[in-house]
Formats: sequence, structure tokens, C-alpha cells
Amino acid sequence: MCPIVVMSDPRQSAAELFQKAYELQMAAEYQQAIELYTRSIEIFPTAEAYTFRGWAYSFLGNYARAIAECLEAIKVDPEFGNPYNDIGAYLIEQEKWDEAIPWFQKAMIAPRYEARCYPHFNLGRVYEHQHNWQKAKECYAMAYSLDKRYGAALAGMRRLRAAFN
Repeated sequence: MCPIVVMSDPRQSAAELFQKAYELQMAAEYQQAIELYTRSIEIFPTAEAYTFRGWAYSFLGNYARAIAECLEAIKVDPEFGNPYNDIGAYLIEQEKWDEAIPWFQKAMIAPRYEARCYPHFNLGRVYEHQHNWQKAKECYAMAYSLDKRYGAALAGMRRLRAAFN
């Protein structure tokens, strides 16, 4: 009699590793999270795993690697909006304000993106930095209209309103 071998679903295994990595990342265990995201990607690469591995690298201050991870995520799934926004955010952290703009614009139109308020808010940050107050207010207002719980967008709108009243 031959033994029955049950093959596990690689997607399930990768998803389990991704979930553990995310939990470690939320506990500020970035290096361990990176290791588990890497194992997840080795089993079954996803745009989410690359993006979140990039996010972990960003917490370590390695923005070049974080951007590289997001570019890999875009190769896997160009419709996933998170890596576009994240690249823009990492460019802001490096004070490359102008370079960030097209990334936020791409995030805004990405077909698969749940947190649409973030690229609007981040673009508002760019415009505020550039002293383009009207565009900044419009971006903050759009971010807030997309998510009424997004306090940072409301604070941005109020800050600019107060500055010009």
C-alpha cells in the first residue's frame, strides 16, 4: 500500500507566513518580519508581500530598499495601489517632494486600492510643502471626504483654513 501524500496549498502557506510577518511588524520586530515576508515571497510572490516587506524596510530607514520592494510589487500586480503611494511617501521622507507627485497620482487611479484617502493626503503634504495652499486644501478635503475617520486630513484642512482666515 502506498502512503497518501497530502500537498499543502502554497498560497495558503504563503498567506500564513505573511500574516505572521505582519503581526511581527506591528510589534516592531522588523527584521523578523522581513524574514517571514521573504519566505512568503519564496513560496508564492504577491504584490502585498513585496509592499509590506518594503514597509518594514522603511521602518529601518532603508528607503532605497523599500522603494525597490514596491517596484517589485508593481511588477507582480500593477493594479495594486499601495506600492505607488508608498513609493511617494518614501520619496517625501527623503525630501524628494517633486519626485513623489506622479506616484501619488498613480495610486489615486489604481484599480485595486482600498485606502484611497492616503495618496490624496500625501499629495496635499507635497503641495503644502510647495506653498501651493489651494491645491493642498483640495487634496486634504478629498482625503477627508474619502474617509471621514481620517483625522490627519481633517487636521490638514483646519491648519490651512486657520492660516488663511
